[in-house]
Amino acid sequence: MDPERPLELPIKRVGEVSVDLPGYMTDGAVGLDLPAALAVPLTLAPGERVLVPCGFAIAIPRGYEGQVRPRSGLALKHGLCIPNAPGTIDPDYRGEVKVILANFGEEPVVIEPGQRIAQLVICPVAGCVLRECEELEDTDRGAGGFGHTR
Repeated sequence: MDPERPLELPIKRVGEVSVDLPGYMTDGAVGLDLPAALAVPLTLAPGERVLVPCGFAIAIPRGYEGQVRPRSGLALKHGLCIPNAPGTIDPDYRGEVKVILANFGEEPVVIEPGQRIAQLVICPVAGCVLRECEELEDTDRGAGGFGHTR
């Protein structure tokens, strides 16, 4: 990827609620902030999950994926997270982008119409072909250390 020539993604407004399109909030940001395309505020009780529409669809080119990630401030202050983070948007998906939000906090959380609820990071991905074999190359770690190395 050439930083002088960023990847161009076609984007289309969809849904019944018009919101600002995703955008970078600072010059050095890597995540596009995603809006909640809600007509009215939505309250999430502790432990509740909800699918929030974002009001747009995009065409991600082959060789890339969209990674939907939590916003750190919402996670820290309110316990608002994405349970499948990062959520993947495949290059062949053309439907409305939506975010699964969960309230892992102890208090209800109100999501306002147009509020920035998540981030979208566009990342290159490598395709692969699986080749079945009898043995795998050994390493120092081997099969040990699920979750840690010692």
